[in-house]
Amino acid sequence: MSDPLIQAVDYALDDEWDLAHGIAQSTKNLYSNWIHAVLHKIEGDDSNSRYWYAQTDHEYDEFKDPLIELSIIKKELLNK
Repeated sequence: MSDPLIQAVDYALDDEWDLAHGIAQSTKNLYSNWIHAVLHKIEGDDSNSRYWYAQTDHEYDEFKDPLIELSIIKKELLNK
């Protein structure tokens, strides 16, 4: 079975926000927090997104395109 966080990223990239959010919300680590932050950025909920970025080692403005950011997260997850 694949990593649920990779599945969350795939859901997010497929515009399945609720499914991605459910997975990110049910897991507590730096990657799930980062995914959670990006999802809220996509949603346009900047304050919630910034809260979740504060739970990671990344910054809200670090990536301009959230879809590219999700791809980077997926690549990191695949390589860990």
